Amino acid sequence: MLKIFFRLGLGVIALLNFSLASAQDYTESALQFSRTRPSGSARILGLGGSQTALGGDYSSALSNPAGLGFYNRGEFTFSLGYTDHQSNASYYGTETDDNRSIFNIPGFSYVWNFPGKGDNFVGGSLGVSFSRVNDFNRAVTYQGSNQNKSIIDYFIEQANGFPTDQFEPGEYHYDTPTGLAYQNYLIGPFSTFDPEGPDDLYFTFAPFPNRQQEREEILVKGSTNQWSISYGGNIQDKFFFGGGIGISNLRYESRKNYYETFDTTTVQNLHLVENLSISGTGINATIGAIVRPTNSFQLGVSYTTPTVYGLTETYDANMSTRWNNFDYFGNGSTILRDNSDDPIATDIITSEYNLTTPMRLRGGIAFITDYGFITGDVEYMNPGKAKYKSDISGISFSDNNDDIREVYQPVINYRVGAEFRKDIFRLRAGYGVQANAYRESIGADNTVSSISGGLGLRTKTFYVDLAVIHSRSKSYQYQPYTFSDGSGPIVNLKDRTLNGLITVGFTF
Repeated sequence: MLKIFFRLGLGVIALLNFSLASAQDYTESALQFSRTRPSGSARILGLGGSQTALGGDYSSALSNPAGLGFYNRGEFTFSLGYTDHQSNASYYGTETDDNRSIFNIPGFSYVWNFPGKGDNFVGGSLGVSFSRVNDFNRAVTYQGSNQNKSIIDYFIEQANGFPTDQFEPGEYHYDTPTGLAYQNYLIGPFSTFDPEGPDDLYFTFAPFPNRQQEREEILVKGSTNQWSISYGGNIQDKFFFGGGIGISNLRYESRKNYYETFDTTTVQNLHLVENLSISGTGINATIGAIVRPTNSFQLGVSYTTPTVYGLTETYDANMSTRWNNFDYFGNGSTILRDNSDDPIATDIITSEYNLTTPMRLRGGIAFITDYGFITGDVEYMNPGKAKYKSDISGISFSDNNDDIREVYQPVINYRVGAEFRKDIFRLRAGYGVQANAYRESIGADNTVSSISGGLGLRTKTFYVDLAVIHSRSKSYQYQPYTFSDGSGPIVNLKDRTLNGLITVGFTF
């Protein structure tokens, strides 16, 4: 069951809204919040994010604090960024493009340098930095004619087996889209017209699937940003060490507008809106070291502890239906009209829980010459170690945590970069891969590859760096609704992201 469900398309949480009842969705969100992207200055991102063995950049405060030991003076930096996310959706032969573009502040920093007083200890630096480590912003739209199933089929399956008291306040389907479908008369029990009929089996007057059109618009906002406070020291310009703490702020918001349109005289359309908001704060720690046995060769390693988040989630939904003055009971007592201006809404559902995302282990190497350098990183992370926990009595995430361990595998991400130097000018290029986190048995692939380039200009007191990063995911699938056997309509998706970044720095 899990294999079918994930294979068919919970590719990214950016396409999902969920509540406490949806175990698979929590499994997917664990990956989304664990899988950070390369972050830091335009210099580092121009190198593909490879930085574990480098130093002298504020980005070290986030990835390997030992790099702060390379500083021999103070520094202030500020970055501005632009992100354009483009998506392509194919649904029953219809292709639809959408995009979301934003300007942002991906980072800034301040570094204090403290010269050493002994022969062996050269000195150290304290860095305080702000970095955007994850970006959830995107927009996806798909549409097409589904002649096989309707979301009303899904509502009927969800309701079957239980009488209508399931829709009463406090019961299972009171604050769900299925409950909204019942209140909009899209589904009803057979006992409505036949007292001898079952009260736990449901039907609909909507004329599907013939002449039915589906459309969904998904808008996602938010990011994860981290404040890092780190220190790096320098011993004889040969051994560099460092450590620090990170405070992460997570904000995720999504809004889904789902439409079904019918070419009929009874009902014209239904419109379901779902809103989800997740926010919270987490904490982690990072330690690292860099060794430089010769002036042309450096090795680096760093370890970041699991990040422990305290999260608050809110969910609400509303639904409207445009009926054509339909006499539901046939006796004139209930005439169904258009309630688009006054949709039926759920309560706002609030829940609180903890999420622990996995640790990270990084290794890096750098070869340095008078004309520049070549550097590479590998990063180990096991998303199967993500874990949910609730301090509220009666709420358990044990099934979700079991699913996380079953679905995800350890991954090794890698990045390479190079910089060419000529006087005060710099030219950079990089490449990186985030490996597929799904186990082979799941049959999905969420590999993301990126290519980057950058330019820089450096003087004794001032520098400016530019970087452009192009990322592309493999084709993946999404199901707007999923039946108990794992079937459901499939949307084929592709996306790509273009990031531009400028970092300005002042040394003193």
